Amino acid sequence: MSLLPPVFLRRAALYGSIEDELSTTDISPIMPTNALQTPVALFVFRRPETTRRVFESISKVRPTKLLLIADGPRSDREDEAEACRQVREIVTTVDWPCELSTNFAENNLGSQERVISGLDWVFSLVEEAIILEDDCLPDLSFFPFCQELLERYRGDSRVAAISGTNLVGKYLNTEDSYFFSQLGGNWGWATWRSQWLKYDRHLEDWPKLRKEKMLSEIFDQPKAVAYWSRIFDEMHAQRGPDAWDYQWLFTRFKNSAFTIVPHNNLVANIGFGHGATHTDAADIRFTPPASEIQFPLRHPSSLVPLRSIDARLQNFFTESIVERLWRKLRRIAAKLSKSSST
Repeated sequence: MSLLPPVFLRRAALYGSIEDELSTTDISPIMPTNALQTPVALFVFRRPETTRRVFESISKVRPTKLLLIADGPRSDREDEAEACRQVREIVTTVDWPCELSTNFAENNLGSQERVISGLDWVFSLVEEAIILEDDCLPDLSFFPFCQELLERYRGDSRVAAISGTNLVGKYLNTEDSYFFSQLGGNWGWATWRSQWLKYDRHLEDWPKLRKEKMLSEIFDQPKAVAYWSRIFDEMHAQRGPDAWDYQWLFTRFKNSAFTIVPHNNLVANIGFGHGATHTDAADIRFTPPASEIQFPLRHPSSLVPLRSIDARLQNFFTESIVERLWRKLRRIAAKLSKSSST
């Protein structure tokens, strides 16, 4: 009898036919005591240069269990097969003792299908994992940060994930090492099997929750309610973008589960620009550098989300270009007024 949850048995049967390589290799049964004990899952595709940088960071913490998920090349893209081959060669060159598992797609599955099927596979093998993509470059402190908090909040249904991304750190007014967010971020994150099992890919409960005005209970900004309502409408109707993270956010919303966000940004997105899937134009608001977090961690005294900070992040999505320009002009005018009066 399998010990895996039934949902994974069903999904494994579905995805098994579209993956050309699914293997586990135990490099060495003896693991060094200073190696990262939490499994690391790395998603890759066709970007050798960013992949190499991210893999170098992972190699420095020497995880005892490494899970590699790769999408396949698109048939209509010249040279993509070679780029995918180079990427797979980079990430399978493991020179430290670890249990290495690979899940490589022969054909292109697309961003949504590859991430969802990849995470289903990851959590069919492990109870918890740190998750990175090939353009998310972590500071080395990101790994012990996730490892400590995965242990601390294991089994707490109020916490869905641990993020390495903080785009609004300059607005924080706390000395704690992290805070709780209703939004969070997925550029470097960690979670548990028990949380991923709740993933609602098709937003099955959205029509009912929309009618009950769920988002109005979460956000006090009508623009935010309208913004997420539009996106969830599209994703539920399966006419939205080729994405997986909107569904993950919806899952967290409907379960009143929060994401832990570090006090300072721990993961830099180095994937903006040519070759990116969703981030082809750089925006300085989304590209803060990564920096080290200090240990021992200072834990919050309560599990209350910082909605004022979430509102700052939400403005990144809903604020128009005109509104952003006007806000900058007002800030400049205030500085000029202050300097002329002194």
